[in-house]
Amino acid sequence: MNCTIKKNLLSEGKTKKIYTTNNPFEVLIHHTDNITALNGLKKNILQNKGVLNNEITALIFQFLNSCGIKTHFIQKINNREQLCHKVDMIALEFVVRNIVAGSMSKRLGVKEGVHLYNPIFEIFYKNDKLKDPLINDHHAVFLEILSYEELRIIYSMTSKINHFIKKYFLDKNIILVDFKIEFGKNYKNEILLSDEISPDTCRFWDKETMKKLDKDSFRMGSKEKVFDIYMDILKRLNVS
Repeated sequence: MNCTIKKNLLSEGKTKKIYTTNNPFEVLIHHTDNITALNGLKKNILQNKGVLNNEITALIFQFLNSCGIKTHFIQKINNREQLCHKVDMIALEFVVRNIVAGSMSKRLGVKEGVHLYNPIFEIFYKNDKLKDPLINDHHAVFLEILSYEELRIIYSMTSKINHFIKKYFLDKNIILVDFKIEFGKNYKNEILLSDEISPDTCRFWDKETMKKLDKDSFRMGSKEKVFDIYMDILKRLNVS
């Protein structure tokens, strides 16, 4: 029997709310129906999107836990909420690119769809006022966000995560083009994969048709097909 008790709102982001629980080392993460793009400049409400992202993230984090990746995820509590280890979030976003797309294509003038021989890792500094700028390892250390050793640990974890979930999705006829992940530190100062992995944070293409199966349809001007796209991802992940 689950004895978790939701208590006070701890923090609120663009698409999630974090609540304290009766356990000081655990939190409840509530997925809302907010959908955002362009660093939050574009916003809307998509009914039940939070339900889909909660389920999708739970499935992926359960899989990664089974692969030996340390994550903040403990269990799904209900259709919108997950019980997770409480962490202090690291103010960096780590982006993994397997195929050229999105901002990388625009920034480097490389045609979208070019496959990368080796995955490219990028770091973005989470700072709304600065619009989350692209930085490098030395910037992160200079800003005293992480040490070089901690970056080494995160890069090692990120490489393993990419290896595991690329195959996980490919088995569902989904190409993992790129994705964003975040990390936090628990009370033991251990680095854990945190936040979410969902069509909000990834670029997915259908293996056969190359159809985009993620938030790009919203970025490009419409939210009408987003729910069906997210539902398609969930249905594929639920097929064993």
